[in-house]
Amino acid sequence: MNGNIPNKIHIIGSVGSGKTTLARNLSRKYSIPHYELDNVVWKRHRSEDIRRSDEERDEYLDNIIRSNRWIIEGAHSNDWVFKSFHNAELIIFLDTPYALRIIRIIRRFILQKLGVEKANYTPTINIFMKMFEWNAGFEKNSKPMILNMLRQDNMKSLILKDNNIVDQYFK
Repeated sequence: MNGNIPNKIHIIGSVGSGKTTLARNLSRKYSIPHYELDNVVWKRHRSEDIRRSDEERDEYLDNIIRSNRWIIEGAHSNDWVFKSFHNAELIIFLDTPYALRIIRIIRRFILQKLGVEKANYTPTINIFMKMFEWNAGFEKNSKPMILNMLRQDNMKSLILKDNNIVDQYFK
């Protein structure tokens, strides 16, 4: 750890919870590189995204984890991500209210369609609808599993309902 700031932070939460915003803000403020798990899974290309093989994805994540400082963020809670949890000095679970995430998904889509907000993907109606499915699935399946994992494994974690209060933790 660098003072009160952990060198290895994993941020998890549903779509629209504020993960990417929090990761970018912490990265900028504390000069820690941040990585989006979606970009570990996908090779981004202008014409279309290409899914990495499991081996490529795992090697990419291993390289990140082996570095001295990182912030990894994503909604993924699959087995391949667990090594990130276990190597993190702090896990931040953004448990923002369901209704707020719905509002953020709608706002993000509108801003992306207007070209005001950048997206790693093409903001289609299909992806927009899938975000609501992912949000509901996260609430029903992933959230209880994550809370259970954090309790059982005694991982150093912070559960936040509001990503704007994280600064209080680091003071």
